Amino acid sequence: MKQILITFLILTTCIGFSQDSEWTYLFDGKTLNGWHEYNGDGISKNWSVNDGELVFTAPNDNQSRGQDIVTDETFTNFELSLEWNISKGGNSGIFFKVVEIPEVNTPWKTGPEIQVLDNENFEANRWHKAPALYDLKPLRRVKYNKYGEWNHLVLRIDHNENIGSITFNGQKVYDFPLHGPEWDKMVSRSKFNGDSYFENLTPAHPFFTYAPFFGKFKTGSIGLQDHGFTVKYRNIKIREL
Repeated sequence: MKQILITFLILTTCIGFSQDSEWTYLFDGKTLNGWHEYNGDGISKNWSVNDGELVFTAPNDNQSRGQDIVTDETFTNFELSLEWNISKGGNSGIFFKVVEIPEVNTPWKTGPEIQVLDNENFEANRWHKAPALYDLKPLRRVKYNKYGEWNHLVLRIDHNENIGSITFNGQKVYDFPLHGPEWDKMVSRSKFNGDSYFENLTPAHPFFTYAPFFGKFKTGSIGLQDHGFTVKYRNIKIREL
């Protein structure tokens, strides 16, 4: 019996190591290697590394925005795991399938966003609270850790099955399509509708933005948003499916 138990423990340990070894860290905990500013080369000084955390420190005037960073590498089918910690009243986001286009000045006009937010102190509806697929699918009740505490996100993107999914603090939030009629329907009623005439419809989406490239790509970078608030990220890792 003792021999069987030892064998089981060895096998369990080996399997666990094998599963963990599939992950690739996008942030090494020490440097900003592997990241760059969207449509740029360097990275703003407001992004830094501190004690194994990737930190965006907002200027005192809270007027920064647009210093979003993206990975050098691109991904198609993957599982992304990371933790985030937002400041009081803070707002940020995690992008996926970001493609850098010179005439497109921000990553959220190509890549969809998983919301990062202080749900308690930032006024937002259920389409915009963390960890919603921003403006595309509303949330129900989720287990949320307040500002100053860490939240864990797992985002799974599988184009072969046409399923994206969000798991938050160990709780499955929801699935969503990645392309096809249902995806097109979600986009058509969002702020990202690519039809220029949409702005003149009554009632128009209150935050309408012309984004003809939004969600059009299967392969792209992972991005982190500067929305003018201090935010921390850690344990950022990915495994391809």
